Amino acid sequence: MVAALVAALGLTGCGNGGTRFVNPGSPSAAPGPTLNVNPADNATDVPVSVEIAPHGGDKLTGVDLADPAGKRITGKLRDDTSSWVPDEPLAYATTYTAKVAGSTAAGKSVTRTTKFTTMQRPANRMDAHLYMTDNAVYGQAMPIVLEFKQGGVAPADRAAVERRLFVSTEPAQPGVWHWDSNTQVEYRPKEFWQPGTKIRGRLALGGLPVGGGRYGKQDITIEATIDSVARVIEVDNATKQLTAKEDGRVVKTMPVSLGKPSHPSFSGTMTIMEKMAKTTFDSSTYGTPVNSPEGYRTEVQFAERLSWDGQFIHAAPWSVAQQGNTNVSHGCVNVSLENGQWIYNWTKIGDPVIVKGTERHLGQGNGWTAWDLPWDEFVKGSALPTAPTAGGSPSASPTPTPSATS
Repeated sequence: MVAALVAALGLTGCGNGGTRFVNPGSPSAAPGPTLNVNPADNATDVPVSVEIAPHGGDKLTGVDLADPAGKRITGKLRDDTSSWVPDEPLAYATTYTAKVAGSTAAGKSVTRTTKFTTMQRPANRMDAHLYMTDNAVYGQAMPIVLEFKQGGVAPADRAAVERRLFVSTEPAQPGVWHWDSNTQVEYRPKEFWQPGTKIRGRLALGGLPVGGGRYGKQDITIEATIDSVARVIEVDNATKQLTAKEDGRVVKTMPVSLGKPSHPSFSGTMTIMEKMAKTTFDSSTYGTPVNSPEGYRTEVQFAERLSWDGQFIHAAPWSVAQQGNTNVSHGCVNVSLENGQWIYNWTKIGDPVIVKGTERHLGQGNGWTAWDLPWDEFVKGSALPTAPTAGGSPSASPTPTPSATS
């Protein structure tokens, strides 16, 4: 056995100039650097709101994303380059290929290709409503107001949702979102909008996890304009007078009657939310039976809503004798029929109404209350730690193209 082994070794060592041992081959090349990105390669059940994001100290410079047919998905990097955001939600149950470019934590420029598959369409989806209409013109105090349905968004989930609410303006004005409650979030700049401001927004909720096992139903996009004329209504309980100003100039004054002591009007900075040439006020909608001592069902004209719980400016010909001297309403700002029609024709939704000197103050979230807080307090209502930016959004710019996901 030993002799045979020695003979074998001898044979492998002989030959015409051969080497003593057979070379098994060159050693494998060391793996090169790679980008660390999410979603991971071959990830499944990925939300259609996915953003391509680096991690582990790596940085992103660009993404080329395509669907199975090779169609390119457009998108853009966030301003802080923390992720790449598709311009609209991806399709459900679809495999995408991402060619990602960036640099490693060590500063090496690299690219990589990954694939991931999106989730099936979820059954539990949350609706949202934007109180703005495309291409409409609004007053200078018009906040961007988003209302969430099906229980809204809990505090623990607000930051993730807020990061997907993209706003840009022209000219650029610093702005921020403020959560009034689980169901209402408002966006405003530091000061009233500049006349003629163009507003563009993409509220990118389509397929976004919003907590409680729910997902946003669809993206909402908006393009709107602030009027070139700055109007403001000021109401003073001490004088029982309403003053209408246009570009800082008084254009009309009129007497008013405000809420009686048992139903005082709100003080504060409010916004005209809704305008109705004719409507019916019914106390039962606010919990007071029509046949009770404080109940009523009344036809009114030229009504302009100031709060969710039913305070309006409106024509009240029945209280003309008290207007200018005595408060007799259930909280509304009463004016004459002639003056009510004038205000109705003069104002736009989004105009500010400032009421002062009454017995109680406006409650936060009871209407569009964005302007009733000092700027420093308003900023504290954001779920994000970042300061507002001049572009309006601390994130990727929005796209005006509506989402195909519904």
